[in-house]
Amino acid sequence: MTAFTEIPILDISLSHDPETKPQFLTSLRHALVEVGFLYINNYGVPDSLTQEVIRQSRRLFDLPIEEKLKIEMKNSPHFLGYSRLANEITKERIDWREQIDLATELPAPGRDEPRYRWLRGPNLWPSDEALPGFKETFTEYIERMSKVSMEFTGLVAESLGLEATAFDKYFDSDQQHKLKIVKYPDVGELGKDATGQGVGPHKDSMLTSYLLQASEHDGLQVQNSEGEWINCPPLPGTLVVAIGQGLEALTRGVCVSTTHQVISPPAGCGPRFSVPFFQGVSYDAKFAEMDLPPHVLALKNKLRSNKDDVEMTFKHSMFDHIGEATLLNRVKSHTDVAERWYPDLLAEVKKRKELLRGLSTQSVAPVTAN
Repeated sequence: MTAFTEIPILDISLSHDPETKPQFLTSLRHALVEVGFLYINNYGVPDSLTQEVIRQSRRLFDLPIEEKLKIEMKNSPHFLGYSRLANEITKERIDWREQIDLATELPAPGRDEPRYRWLRGPNLWPSDEALPGFKETFTEYIERMSKVSMEFTGLVAESLGLEATAFDKYFDSDQQHKLKIVKYPDVGELGKDATGQGVGPHKDSMLTSYLLQASEHDGLQVQNSEGEWINCPPLPGTLVVAIGQGLEALTRGVCVSTTHQVISPPAGCGPRFSVPFFQGVSYDAKFAEMDLPPHVLALKNKLRSNKDDVEMTFKHSMFDHIGEATLLNRVKSHTDVAERWYPDLLAEVKKRKELLRGLSTQSVAPVTAN
C-alpha cells in the first residue's frame, strides 16, 4: 500500500440503492482504512439550509465585539460560546481563529453527577435582536447533521462487516452533538506576531466529524503516512468527513484518525470560514474494543502507524470513561474557561506539562563498556 495523495469523494445516495450499496461500502472501507478523510455529497441537507448557515456564519463575526463578549465561552462551564481571536491553543501554539461553539440544546446536569458530564449543557446564543434567525438556523442544522452522522456511522459499521447498529451503544438517548463556526483571518489582518497557524496539527476526537467549508479558500491540509501535507480544497455540495480518535480506538486501528491542520489565508485574500459538526458520543461510555471479523482486522494498514506525531487522546490505560479524556482535552485547549471552572484540572495539566518538559531536557549519561 502507498501513501494517499488525494482525498476520496463518496456519494451517499449510492448507499440507498441495493444495487450500488456494495460498491459504496467497498469505497468507504478504503477511505476508512487508508486515508481517514473523505468528501461526501448528496448527504441529505437541503442546499437552502446550507446557504443560510453560511450567511448567518458570516453575520456572526460582523457583530460588535461587545455583543460577542456577552456570549463568551469563559462564562460557560460546558465549553460553549464565543472565543476571541487567538484564544485557543493547539500543540502549545496559538490558533489564529475566532469562533463560537454550539451544541444540541440540553439542560445543565445536576451537581451530584460526574464532573465530566458538565461538558453537556445549554448554549450561549446571540440575541435574536442582534442576529435574527441565527438560533433557528443552527438548531435545524444541528438536528439534520445529527441524523446524517448517525446514518454515516451505521454505514461505517456495515463497511467493516458489522451490523448497522454496532455503534449504537456508544450514544445517549438524548445525545449531544457539537458544532463550531470558525473565521480564519488572512495573515495580512493578523499582524507581525501571527504564525499563519489557523489551527495546528491535530486529530479530531470521538467518532466522526463533518466540515462545511463555507468560503472558497484553500487551507485545510491532511497528513499522509509519508508526512506529506495533502490539500483538501472546498468542493461545492460536499462535506469533509474526518475519522476521530474514538473510532480508531474502538476498531483497534482499522479505521484511522488522520492528522490535519489549517493554514491561514494569504494576505489580501480575506477570511476563510468553516462550520465543522462533531458527532458526540456518550461521556459515560467506556472504551471496549469491538469484536471485528478477522478479515476486517487483517485490513489494518501498517503504513498508517505513521509518521505524524500527534498523541492519541484516548488511551485505555489513562481514562475509565470517554468523558474524562474529553474534559481534560478541553481544559488544555481553553485555559480561560478552565481557570474559572476547572482550576484544579488546569493545575494538573500544567504540572504534567512541566514534568514532561523536564524529562525532555535531561541529558542521558553515556554507557561505558566494562
